[in-house]
Amino acid sequence: MSFLNFEKIKLNVQFWIRFLKEKKMQLIIENWLRNLSVKSGWITEFDKIVVKYINYFEVDKILQGHENVVKSVKFSPDGNKVISSSRDKTIRIWDVVSGEQTKVLKGHLDWVNTAEFSPDGRTIVSCSWDKTIRIWNAKSSKELKKLDGNFREVHDINFSPDGGKIVSGSADKIIRLWDLKSGNVIKRISIHICPVFSVRFSPDGKFIVSSVDKTICIQNEQSGQMLKQLKGDFGFVRRAIFSPDGKCIVSCSWDTTIRIWDVETGEQLKILEGHSGDVSDVKYFPDGQTIVSCSTDKTIRLWNVQSGNEIQRLEGHSDWVIGIDVSPDGNKIVSCSSDRTIRIWQ
Repeated sequence: MSFLNFEKIKLNVQFWIRFLKEKKMQLIIENWLRNLSVKSGWITEFDKIVVKYINYFEVDKILQGHENVVKSVKFSPDGNKVISSSRDKTIRIWDVVSGEQTKVLKGHLDWVNTAEFSPDGRTIVSCSWDKTIRIWNAKSSKELKKLDGNFREVHDINFSPDGGKIVSGSADKIIRLWDLKSGNVIKRISIHICPVFSVRFSPDGKFIVSSVDKTICIQNEQSGQMLKQLKGDFGFVRRAIFSPDGKCIVSCSWDTTIRIWDVETGEQLKILEGHSGDVSDVKYFPDGQTIVSCSTDKTIRLWNVQSGNEIQRLEGHSDWVIGIDVSPDGNKIVSCSSDRTIRIWQ
């Protein structure tokens, strides 16, 4: 390495140190050293890495109010609110800026597994161990409909991208498509032999991905026909979701791994390893280049999709981290835990 290049390195490092916190700089340099070799042209790459990881996440707020394990957390479409569900049988809405609890929705008779806003933010859907799905007015908190028809607890629900349908997965092994306006079941998909843990629409609404036991299934939304089965996990697959462009699926499992799959071929592209406990939830960032996961090892981890490397680890929860979400602008993360708290990271 020439003296001139060494001086350029010093100038680059000194420049960024002036604008970044010490911990941020340490993370960037550690990642840079791990992934790059010293060769010509690498100074430009260093600048790119600094800009990319300038969003070093730290805990911003701790939200408290739930009286039992918090099962799920989701941002509203505008990113200004967080909705949470809990074993205390309630759904709660929180203001992201102030951290204040603004609403409590009560009606479920057992643990509430999941709750989320509709794409337009006006409606809320929730599902529970009481075997029901409930529709709520987001503004008034009034319960609008109770959807019955499941024979066992409902593990997961998801709005279609246009907000007109809901897909649900139940311990009775059936995936159901519901019409939001009428509250009626449109379709029952009975292809699974085990409880359905996770269901998600594709970004274009044409496909549904579900996870059962150690298997991930891709179904056609219109016909209900199974198109592909993705196998490779050695433990229960807790979550499977599409990438923002719909070309990949990321899944997480009780075998402590995260896996990325090609939707078209069904090929397993990468295995992300590092968690020491069951991986409870996983999400893509809006740009599709980063994945965030959470685990019973009490940590949240960020991963680079292209390299498969862990790029940051967030610690602070005192018990299992069960749910995770990323804000629509990608600048915040929200997590929930068995420790009964919700944390916002930015």
